[in-house]
Parts: sequence; C-alpha cells; structure tokens
Amino acid sequence: MNIIDTHQHLWDLQMFPYSWCAGAQALNRSFLLDEYIEAAAGTGIAKTVFVECDVDSPHSFSEAMHIQRLSEGNPLIGGIVASARPEQDDFEGQLDQLLKLPKLRGLRRVLHVVPDEISQSGRFVDNIRRLGNHQLTFDVCVLARQLPLATALVDKCPATQFILDHCGVPDVNSGELEPWCSDLADLARRPNVVCKISGIAAQVDEAASIETLRPWVEQVIASFGWDRVVWGGDWPVCTLKTTLGRWAGVTRELVRGATVEQQQKLFYLNAERIYRL
Repeated sequence: MNIIDTHQHLWDLQMFPYSWCAGAQALNRSFLLDEYIEAAAGTGIAKTVFVECDVDSPHSFSEAMHIQRLSEGNPLIGGIVASARPEQDDFEGQLDQLLKLPKLRGLRRVLHVVPDEISQSGRFVDNIRRLGNHQLTFDVCVLARQLPLATALVDKCPATQFILDHCGVPDVNSGELEPWCSDLADLARRPNVVCKISGIAAQVDEAASIETLRPWVEQVIASFGWDRVVWGGDWPVCTLKTTLGRWAGVTRELVRGATVEQQQKLFYLNAERIYRL
C-alpha cells in the first residue's frame, strides 16, 4: 500500500539558518532530499508534503521557494506547508508572496516556541481566518498542555482547515493518557480539524515502540475517526530514536486489524483530499 508522507522536513544549513538546530546536536546538520529518498526506500512512500522547518523568520519565503524548485525537479514532493508569521503586521504580504508558489497547500507556525498568548491574539486569529479563503490549511504544532489553546483558535476560525501535528505531542514515555486524552477528544469534536499520526516515534526506544505507542495511536483514531487522520514520517526528527522505515512499519502493524479501506484513508486517501494532492 502506497503512503503519502504528510510531514517531511528538509533543511540545508549551507543555505538558510535554523537557530534551533544549535540546541539539538544530532539534528545540527543538513538533511537533503537525496538522503530522504534513501531513508524512504522500501517504505511505500510515493509522495510527500514538505513541512516548514522553523527556519529563522527572514528566510521563510526563501525556504518555501527552495522547496518549490526542488519539487519541480522531483515530483515526490506533492505539496508545501510553508512557514509564516500570522502574528506580524505584514502577514498579508507574506501570504501574497507564498500564494505564488504552485505547490503551496498550507502554512505552519510552531506555537510551542512562542508565548501562549500569541495564538489567541486578534491579529493572529484574523490572519488564520484568511487561509480558508485560499483553501490553505494550518498545521497546528502545540504541546499537549496547549491543546485547549488550539481548540480556542479553531473555534474562532470555523472556515479554516486545521491539521494537528504529532498527535498533540503527548508525553508517551509517562504512560499517562490524561489530560491529553480528554483535551484531544474535545478538539476532535471540531469537524474542521484532522490529526497527523506523526512525531511520537521520536520519543521512545525502537525496541519498545509498537506496544508503547499503541494506546496513543488508537486514542487518536478513536477521537478523530478514520476520515480525519493522516500519516507523517517526521523525518529527520524521527531519527532521534528510530528510522523512517521502522516508523512506517510500526504504524502498519498498529493498524493491521483495520479494514483495507480504513488503512487506505490513513496512509493516503485523506492526505490527497486534505492537502489537495
């Protein structure tokens, strides 16, 4: 079964600065498309959605333009979720630039690296509302404690399609499902939110990953249903604990008992619809 990887990162430290990499030694190098292709070999990944990598803000459009050019040379990259700053006065100008990119499908602003109040400000909300007018998604990247903030934002933007990254970043190693479970279920009641099963593999040791991850993945699917979940590799961040191939295999094992149609929805049909691939 083919897979659409809805969470592919690529960064080139020779081209753009990523200040956060300095604090993550294992990730403080370039990760390029050829290396991703090698990592994806044998996984069934047939198409990807590039997701911005929290590039330093003056370079947001340049990063997206670089990926657009890469995609023109390799159709593996089917869509781009670009970096932007909806809290800034010049967001309309940022959006106008990004809309020139044929493969633009959505935007992301990493919210756990900024004060909580930013995502609740009037300017931020107004700018996220604009995305619905352009059929653009907004990837929500928050920590588990911030899920209620995500819900508040979604409630103010009913015409915008949201994608929750990384299952809402639960503390998998703790084994404690609450309050993440309740907060996730509350967010899932909003029909304009889907959840990306991604990111959690980077938290656990490879040998323990299948049974450790099972309750978290099953809870996501129970909350959102098979029509509102997508799969993401989160490469190269996943390499902190595992490989892209291993994570794909673990996920296939976790949903082995689902119907073929349900698995198709998770691995590629929903992504095709939501990211307009």
